[in-house]
Formats: sequence, structure tokens, C-alpha cells
Amino acid sequence: MHKKVFRPLSLLCISILSAQVFAQSSEENSNVTYPSAYFAEYAPITVNDMLNRIPGINLVLTNSSSSSSSDRGLGSSAQILIDGKRLAGKSNEASSQLDRIAANEVDYIEIIRGSSSDLDVQNSGQLVNIVLRESLSRSNVSTEVNATHFADGTMEPGGSLAWSGQSGKLTYLLSGTVVSAYEHTESFEHSINGDLSPNDTVAFDRYKEQTNYSINSNISYALTERDRIAFNVLYNESNPPTELFRVVTNLNGPTPVASYEREDIPATSDNWEFGGDYEHSFAGGSRFKALFIVNEKNTDTLRERFVSTSLGGAETKNLFLSTLSSYSERIARSSYTMSLGDGQGLELGIEAAQTTQESALKQGVLRATAGDPAFGGLTPVALPNANSTVEEIRYEPFAIHNWQLSPRLSLESSVIAEFSEIEQNADGHIKRDFQYLKPKLDMRFNISGSLQLRTSLERNVSQLSFADFSRATNERDDDQDTVAGNTQLEPEESLRGEVTLDYRLPNDGGALNVKYFHYEYDNKIGKVDISTPTVVQSTNGNVGSAAAYGFTLNGSVKLGMLGLPQALLTAAATIQESEFHNDPLIRSEHGFAPYDRGNYRVSYRHDLPQYQMNYGMTYIGRWQGGRILYDVDNRYNLALAHDLTFYVEKLGFAGLTYRFEAANLTDHETCPKRVRYDGNILNEIAKEYEFTCSTTGRRFAFKVRGNF
Repeated sequence: MHKKVFRPLSLLCISILSAQVFAQSSEENSNVTYPSAYFAEYAPITVNDMLNRIPGINLVLTNSSSSSSSDRGLGSSAQILIDGKRLAGKSNEASSQLDRIAANEVDYIEIIRGSSSDLDVQNSGQLVNIVLRESLSRSNVSTEVNATHFADGTMEPGGSLAWSGQSGKLTYLLSGTVVSAYEHTESFEHSINGDLSPNDTVAFDRYKEQTNYSINSNISYALTERDRIAFNVLYNESNPPTELFRVVTNLNGPTPVASYEREDIPATSDNWEFGGDYEHSFAGGSRFKALFIVNEKNTDTLRERFVSTSLGGAETKNLFLSTLSSYSERIARSSYTMSLGDGQGLELGIEAAQTTQESALKQGVLRATAGDPAFGGLTPVALPNANSTVEEIRYEPFAIHNWQLSPRLSLESSVIAEFSEIEQNADGHIKRDFQYLKPKLDMRFNISGSLQLRTSLERNVSQLSFADFSRATNERDDDQDTVAGNTQLEPEESLRGEVTLDYRLPNDGGALNVKYFHYEYDNKIGKVDISTPTVVQSTNGNVGSAAAYGFTLNGSVKLGMLGLPQALLTAAATIQESEFHNDPLIRSEHGFAPYDRGNYRVSYRHDLPQYQMNYGMTYIGRWQGGRILYDVDNRYNLALAHDLTFYVEKLGFAGLTYRFEAANLTDHETCPKRVRYDGNILNEIAKEYEFTCSTTGRRFAFKVRGNF
């Protein structure tokens, strides 16, 4: 058997053998239920306030399966259910509702650790089911007002308003939010030449004046005892104009020479989504489900750069870069679920989707020739595939079989057949067809009611990013304004194996979790060399085989043994490695994002019900040195940010909750490094070393929340 198949498959075999060895306990049910009374002493405002009091909730919400959430389509997995149902939405899905549902609407919260055909989705890890109170009539208004103070003295307001309730057979949630995404980045870069002589320094300030506006609604209606219909609507708008100031000091001459650059980057962005679903339950326990989603996202960004030889002096425009993009989806999914008897259930269905992306890119530069008003008065640059329309038509019939092999052992098997056609119109017309078969096995064994062993084996096929098909702007390298597209990209294929051991401590004392994963890739996407005799350049392309593997360790423990029964300590760590087996770009093994060395997280939360308050802090760090991005003419050592946050919250005047938050308390600087080469990276002739450090500064926020 080929090595890449053997490794993940061996995980499944070992897990099944382990399940038989440890089959010694009579405890069967591994689900955990928290009634609303459990949270009463904490006076929660929203569902999120309730979830934050559940030991190990971060393990549930972050310990997803090996299947990455697809960029296109809907799929059969979800992590959050409301009344046992998934929401017919992508952007407007259940997790985005947790701060909008009032806590007094909740009857109980259930952590589902098993898989079953009775569930509305495939349980790829663990599920959170939020069950609302049944009532002929109820209504709640949740509101929040806040203000955030940034390091440069800027103060930005925000807030939200949500109205939720039930009237007879109608359940509804209407909400709106205003969130500031203001950001001021200060950065300083110094570089040296290949011979180690000084080259230049670059100091810049970037200001992003962004505010996000969102309106959404979720409405469901029980047509009969067996029929239910629901609708979801979302609208987001964001106008994130950015302004950048840069001072470049050239150190190559006998005396330093400074130049000044200013960039105006006005931008607009909006997206909307409309979804609906219908479900009918038959008398024998079978059910039929159908849903649809229609969405669209539009962005318009203009970048213009002006240079001057003196501060405040006359400016000359030397760059015009305009980007337009429109992305839309039309998704329909239906299925029929039936019982096969003897603890078996089968779901048969099909998902169909049409996805379209239209993009247009215009670049103008300062030349001696006459400019074009349509390019900001500059000279147009001919860009291949700058105007592109990509459309995908995809059909995915699927079958999901659940089998309760014993009271404590279950096996879920599924298979998805993908048939898709991708058509692109740019400089030419290209149409390609793809067919894939994607099987998956998921085994769960309850060693006891608290200890569960899970294993999965899956063949995964990634979805291609349409942005890689056409010419696009380069957000990562100021020296390269655009990057080439690749119309010949093919999806990555991978075989993914995981083994997870999950233990919930007695007496609601916490949870422990350890997972080992191993993924083997074919057609892995990386950078490929498309240089010509006159231009050195690369694009995203299929490189070959690769692998990623590692451990994730999680623990969430109440500190009752230290006399602090209301204190919760949570820690997590990921230790991982990845490797391209034979990357032709640099002809050696190396890692790839996002599987760098890993990360770690430590959180402490302490509730003081007698004072109607709580406080906590979180530190997030990352193992450095593992994430290196290679290009045809440079190597970029990515530095990942660390973060220390703190909050304190108290129930006070007028029954409102007052909360103070502080973020990036260490004022951490992110300091990546880049080596630029003279010609191809394989020549190993360094021409410049860049060292950059940047920070966004500390942030402080004050929030007032309440239910009415």
C-alpha cells in the first residue's frame, strides 16, 4: 500500500482496535446538557454569555473536523444548531446569532458528542444545540452601546439592537449592528544590500477608517405539526477608505535622500444574502428537507500613489490601481432521511450551485507618453487576464449512512460525488470539467459517559479560488503591485486522517481533549515559475505532493481544587509540521501555510456571583520560525502576532451590564523578514535584506448591554 494512503488509514484501524480493547464500561450517553437554571446566578444577557460559562466550550467550537469549510456551496456540516436545526445561511449562519439571542429565550444548551441520522447535519466533531423556550408569546430586546479608544487617540462608537421572540407558530429574530474596524498601523523598515551595505529605511503610517453596518433577520413558521418553513436575510455594508503616508530614505549615496509618498485608497464593499428552508416530517420518522441560498458580494477599491521630494511639497501621481469584483452564489440543496431499522439511518440528497465571479483590474503608471483619464491620467499597463468572468456549475449527489453498531459504538459513512464545470472568459475562453468521489468514515466510541474516542478518514477535494484565475493586486508586497493569474489550476486532493480522545471531567469540572491529524496531499497549490527572458514572475499553481501532521492539545478546568470553584482555566496548544515533498520552485522540502510550527492559548476567567461581576484575561501566542513563504525571487519569513487581552464586567445600575476591555496590552510588534534575490531564487544571489516591524497599538473599549 502506498505510504500516503497507509498513514491516515492506519489511524482508523488503530482507533477501531482501541475501541474494542477499552470496551468495558456500561455508560452509553455522552451528551451534556446545561439547563437555563445553570446560568441564572451569572445574569447572562445573550447566548454567548451562557456559552462562556460552559467548561470546554472552546474545545467544541474550535475542534472542527478535517474537512475545511468550503468557500462555495453549503455542505452538510455545521457546529451550531438552534432548536436542532441549521440556519439556511452562510454569512448569516448560527454562530453569528449568538450575541443577538437573549439569554432568557433559552431553555437549555446541549453539547452533542455523537452522530445520528436524527441530527440536522453531520457531526464532524461536537455540536452545540441551543434549544429555545416554547411559549405562545414572548418578546425580548437586547441592546449594546460601546466606544473603543485606539492608541492614536481616536475614539469610535458602535452598538447593536436585536429583537427576538415568538408569537404562536412564528419565531423571529431581527437585529442590526454598527461595528468599528478602524485601524492605525505604524511600521518601520530598514534594509541592507546583498553586500551588507545600507540600502534604505521606510517609515509609514496606515489609517483605515472602516465602519461595518449589518442588518439581518431569521424567521421560522410551523405550518403544521409536521411542516416547518424558515427564511434568513442579511445585508452588510462597509466603506473602508485607507490613507497611507510613507517616508523613504535612500542610504545608497554619499548623503541620505528622503522622498515622501501618500496613498489614497477609497473603497466600498457590500454583500447580501437571502436563504430559506422547508422541512416535512413523515409519520414513520422519515423527513424531507430542502433549502436555497442566494448571495452576492461587491467590492470597489482604488489605489492612487503620490510622491514628493519634500514634506508638504508638490506631488506627482505615479500609480493608479483600480479593482472591481462581484461574487455571487445560487445554491439549492435537498435530501430525504429514512430509518433502516436496527439503529441505522440513511440520508440521500443532492446539492446544486452556480457560482460567478466578475473581476476587472486597471493599472496606470507614470511614463513619458500621454496619460489616459480612465487610468487616473497615467499610462495604461497591459495586464493579461485583467478582465475576467468565471462561472462554475456544480452538482453534488450524496449519501450519508449512520449505524449504531452497539450502544456505545457508532459509525457514520458518507460519499459525495462532485460534477463541476468551470468556464472562464478573459483574454480567451476556457471550459473545464471535473469529477471527484469523496468518501468519509467517522467512528465514535464511548469508552464511558465521559471518555470518547473519535476517528475519521476522508478524501477531500479543495475548491479553487477564483481569485487565482485572473490578474489580481498583491496585498503582501509593496514592491509588486499585481500578480499573475493561472487559468490551468486544478483542485488539491488530500487524504485526511484524525484520531481524537475527548474527556469530560466529573461534576462538570472541565474537559480535556487531544487530537492527532495527518493529511497527505496531491496537486498541492503553491508558487510556480512563469518567468520570461525579460520578466521574473510567478503565479499560484499545482506543485505536487505534500503532507501536514501534528497534535492539538486542549484543556479547560475549573479550579475548585484551589478553592476557586467559579474560576476556569483554559489552555490549548497546537504542535504541527508540514512539507512540500519536491517543490520545483526551490527544489527542496519546506513547510506551507497555515501549518506552521503551531500556536498556544491560555485563558483565565473568574466569576464572582456574590458581586455580580466577572473578569478574565487571554494570551495568544504562536511558535515562531515555521511559516516561510517562497516566491520565484524572494523568501518571506512571516511573523505572527501575539495578543494579551483583559476584561472586567459587572451588573450594575438599571440592571445593565457594564464591561471594560483591553486588547494588545503588550503592544506587540510583528517583525517579518524578507530576502530578495537577483533573478531567480535558485541562483541564491541575495540583493536585499528587509527587516520590518509594525504595530497597531493598544485598544480599550467600554460596553453597556441590557435586555428589555
